[in-house]
Amino acid sequence: MQRRMRRIATALATVTTTLLLSLSFSASSAQAATHNPVVFVHGLSSSSSSWDDWVAYFKADGYTSAELHSWSYDWGQSNATTAAQLKAKIDSVRASTGAAKVDVVVHSMGALSSRYYLKNLGGTSYVDDFVSTAGVNHGTTVAGWCRWLYTSCSEMYTGSSFLTSLNSGDETPGSVSYASYWSNCDDALTPDTSAILSGATNVEVGCVAHNDMNNDHGIYQQVRNFIA
Repeated sequence: MQRRMRRIATALATVTTTLLLSLSFSASSAQAATHNPVVFVHGLSSSSSSWDDWVAYFKADGYTSAELHSWSYDWGQSNATTAAQLKAKIDSVRASTGAAKVDVVVHSMGALSSRYYLKNLGGTSYVDDFVSTAGVNHGTTVAGWCRWLYTSCSEMYTGSSFLTSLNSGDETPGSVSYASYWSNCDDALTPDTSAILSGATNVEVGCVAHNDMNNDHGIYQQVRNFIA
């Protein structure tokens, strides 16, 4: 009888351990699956490769390749045209991942097309978090060098009709969580405070060069924590 009871106790212990391991695995899998896909949008005279460092950082912190989407577009075209392409990109990401919403992380001029998508193309229904790094949200006079060459550059020149329309009314529409990270020594933004968005979490990161804003690991950590 004692031998039989020991066998039963051993069997019960095995079943209990198996169930606990299964539950632990399921919990870990559920946690790993909670990331929104991240769509990265580059700026003027750039490409998807400008996000290589951050993509690597996200992967090191548990994101999968399927959750990270950097893409290239014709940066000389109107930001409104890029916004329509961004809409198609986000629709594609949502379809391929099954995610209801994505997080959008942008650099520099990428803020303009992304915000146009949010404001004018229904993007607030499909974006959970929006993060601008060195975003030219209110324009820059530095764009004077290229405003005659590229439509996009003309649109981000301070006081342009594109910016006036984009920033009219609510700068942070919908239920999206907005953040803007900006440097106090950004030579590409005049003034530096052009990056600030009314209604967003605005974070001055200190003196970081414009083209380092989406490479810097410290800023990455703040962005990751914001969209987590």
